[in-house]
Amino acid sequence: MKATKPRTSRPAVAPRPTKATKTITAPYDTADYLKTEGDMVGLLEAALEDGHPQVIAAAVGAIARAHGMTRLAKETGLNREGLYKTLSGEGNPELETFIKVIKALGLQLHATPIAS
Repeated sequence: MKATKPRTSRPAVAPRPTKATKTITAPYDTADYLKTEGDMVGLLEAALEDGHPQVIAAAVGAIARAHGMTRLAKETGLNREGLYKTLSGEGNPELETFIKVIKALGLQLHATPIAS
């Protein structure tokens, strides 16, 4: 008589891939998280410590959006659209504009010596 091979189950098959799901994200805006003056001061101090002009402009822009850009435009006498552009990461605000905005935001800059 012939020896019969024991019956084995079928080889494991990988499960079919399920339909791909899309990850939905919302745009991130730092201004949404600046709730207190302390938050704003902390962001500006960190940006000034970084020292990169675009980082500083972007930080002031986020603080300005949290403050209200229309209100800031009225307080500084500057154009709202121009403020958005100037205070973006790609902007390069003139010193006069920067000082007007800082004052209108109720902030003040201080100089301290760099630790060696």
